[in-house]
Amino acid sequence: MNKVRWGLLSTANINRRLIPAIRASRRGELVGVASRSQEKAEQYAQEWEIPQAFGSYQEMLASGAVDAVYIGLPNHLHAEWSIRAMEKGIHVLCEKPFAPTLEEANSMINTAQATGVALAEAFMYRHHPQTKLVGEWVRAGRLGEVTVVRGVFNFAMDDPENVRMVPEWGGGCLWDVGVYPLSFAQYVFGRPPVAVSGAQWVGETGVDETFVGQMQYEGDGFAQITSAFRSPFYTMAEVMGTEGRLWLNRPFVGMEDEAKMIFYPADGDPETVAVPEKELYLGEVEDMHAAILDGQPNYLALTETRDHVRTVLALYESARTEQIVRL
Repeated sequence: MNKVRWGLLSTANINRRLIPAIRASRRGELVGVASRSQEKAEQYAQEWEIPQAFGSYQEMLASGAVDAVYIGLPNHLHAEWSIRAMEKGIHVLCEKPFAPTLEEANSMINTAQATGVALAEAFMYRHHPQTKLVGEWVRAGRLGEVTVVRGVFNFAMDDPENVRMVPEWGGGCLWDVGVYPLSFAQYVFGRPPVAVSGAQWVGETGVDETFVGQMQYEGDGFAQITSAFRSPFYTMAEVMGTEGRLWLNRPFVGMEDEAKMIFYPADGDPETVAVPEKELYLGEVEDMHAAILDGQPNYLALTETRDHVRTVLALYESARTEQIVRL
């Protein structure tokens, strides 16, 4: 195999970002899309010029036509269909959040290890040069000892029928957008937190529409995250250290739209840091190709992904019990 044949398992809106990335990659081709009805699959395939349309998810997995699938289904279906795909020997790029329970996440990871296929959480921003540059600055000690990481991801959501608003489908702003600053903090510190505290506002939908969390790391490191469906779009991340701080206005999405990364040293003037340009979703696709075709480990390790899920669940427990929760 010198090219990976991709299938889209669902017609979710997020596919609009994956389709151009797959087509821009050198070693991938988009060959199919699956929906819950043949008619919808055919309409979608025609709209996006995809060669094959499948009237059910299982039909695609059994077809032998795809080597890898992208799963953009609602959160509560991630584990089921990731496992079904892997049991067919199909590699899986699963949209974040990986799974809404630790048991499901463990089952997904165990299946990947048993079948030998590639499985990765689709945190596209982690593959972008900007994020990797932050990691290089931190690991090189240019900020000194990192003391606090702050991150925000808010956007307005007022559609009660949206899948993000359904509790039993894994809805809520922490699962949807709060996982971005959460994962960013874990990346910067290089490990999960040892204790967390969280507070939430739950709307009539039954899901958290505002969530604020604090995470404590071994030593003297802390992270503060905010996510919400109740305010206009706003993202920000800041890494503060003993020798300076990095500030990013587009840390998770929209890097192509006037993104800025600024270093504020302990002494001297602020410095704008140049960030190489790259299509946001291309990195995660190329990473899957390297895993499938070259046998390289995925850049975002499954141990990191499992810790994302553990930390989210601990934050929700803290918000529910109004207590600090230790991991």
